[in-house]
Amino acid sequence: MLEVSDLCSGYGRVAVLRNVSFSVVPGEILLIVGENGAGKTTLLRTLGGFVTATQGSVHLNGRDITNAAPERMPRHGLRLVLDGHRIFPELTVFDNLRMGDMIGGSREQFEKSLTEVFAVFPVLRERARIRARDLSGGQQQILALGQAFLARPSVLLCDEPSTGLAQALLPPILGFLRHWAESGTAIVIVEQHVRISLPVAKRVLTLERGQIVRTSNAREFAATLSQRPAHAPRAQ
Repeated sequence: MLEVSDLCSGYGRVAVLRNVSFSVVPGEILLIVGENGAGKTTLLRTLGGFVTATQGSVHLNGRDITNAAPERMPRHGLRLVLDGHRIFPELTVFDNLRMGDMIGGSREQFEKSLTEVFAVFPVLRERARIRARDLSGGQQQILALGQAFLARPSVLLCDEPSTGLAQALLPPILGFLRHWAESGTAIVIVEQHVRISLPVAKRVLTLERGQIVRTSNAREFAATLSQRPAHAPRAQ
């Protein structure tokens, strides 16, 4: 379980997050929405250790991981997939996936997880022996997700999984994340395609100017979207 309490962070003297509190339980997908600049990515980067929290705490399964170094987060059970891929470009696709298993599990578990990744993203099987830098941007994003899956985290933070992808590829990715959550992982998603993402989410957290202004279940949030006039601005 991920528990965030009164979290504040920012960049230098610029405060971005203000007293953010929420929790995510195993098997749940939480969708974070808000306008550009609301603090969504800063929130994920703070949870992942890339931005220093100036106040508050982050606990994962009872352990305080506030401001832990990013490279230690996977060992605590948290994995952050940022937009922009963050893979190892000089390694092959297969070796990138194997790096996801760096904490070390059984060979049988690795092969089972690898089979699941290849079943959803067959292009990774087809291109397993080429260097990751030679993949398209969308394929690199898929590889980053597959690598994170093989790490078997307790909590996955996913920033804009649709980045670099044709919109038609987003439903299979979201379906993959839903299957992943059903195995017991807590998942937090920031995604600009809100209407497509809603069916896999259980709850929606709305950020505005670095603060949570609303928490609702996905069905309630979808109802509010359907009531908006056609000229109303799209949820981000």
